[in-house]
Amino acid sequence: MNMEAMTIANLYDLQHTAAKPLMENLTYPWEVLPLIGEFILGLGETLSPEEYERREGNVWIARSAKLYPNIYIAGPTIIGPNTEVRPGAFIRGNALIGAGCVVGNSTEIKNAILFDGAQAPHYNYIGDSILGYKAHTGAGAITSNLKQDHSAVSILFDGERVNTGMRKFGAMLGDHAEVGCGSVLNPGTVVGRGARIYPLSMVRGFVPGFSIYKHAGEIAAIRES
Repeated sequence: MNMEAMTIANLYDLQHTAAKPLMENLTYPWEVLPLIGEFILGLGETLSPEEYERREGNVWIARSAKLYPNIYIAGPTIIGPNTEVRPGAFIRGNALIGAGCVVGNSTEIKNAILFDGAQAPHYNYIGDSILGYKAHTGAGAITSNLKQDHSAVSILFDGERVNTGMRKFGAMLGDHAEVGCGSVLNPGTVVGRGARIYPLSMVRGFVPGFSIYKHAGEIAAIRES
């Protein structure tokens, strides 16, 4: 089975994340998930104290980031320059949040990487997931990261199942992916670069890049205007 479409190289431009040293030597994005926390701890020690404030619990926050009141941040976490963290945000650790991101009101993040410019702006859950460069989740969209039977997560790809060996695995969103409001990305979802997910969708498996996911079984190519 040729799974090139789900590789890091096909989904992401690594010039837009501080996680480049971690990801560039791996093949598939879900291989990153068990390594995020340790990577953040090492990277945090290299950050300039002139550019980043280090807080208790291994939390590094860029001095240009805007943090609103009533938020919770556990470490290890890095929040990049010019990123906005809005009221009610719950960052549970192992979170690498890039430059110019938005973590919205009542959004929860754990064990995740947000590339530069990624946005989870309203009532989102981002767990065991990666949001690519300028990827965006609409209001109420969530990445479901654990199967009900707690078994290993597999990805439905080209009619076959790919076993990831991961018990927790939310969604891998490629660069510029757009997820509509109220959508649920089930465990083991991979959304290709530039793909769009209709609002109120329930998605499972691989969505090709530059396509529109309307509902299960109906995926259309994006037409150039």
